[in-house]
Amino acid sequence: MLNHREMNVLNAYCEKYKIQNKSKFMREAIMTAILKRLDDDYPTLFAEPDPNLFNGENQAD
Repeated sequence: MLNHREMNVLNAYCEKYKIQNKSKFMREAIMTAILKRLDDDYPTLFAEPDPNLFNGENQAD
């Protein structure tokens, strides 16, 4: 469900880019976001290194 302002933005976007099937567009956009997030969160064999590990920010003085 969308509020009035969100629906206006969606309508303007669909009109600008000539999208005729809004429900299909919304399903695809939602599923793309979900699949991207799941792919980003997928565990890997090697963990990403801590960006602060070697720059001195985590070192105790």
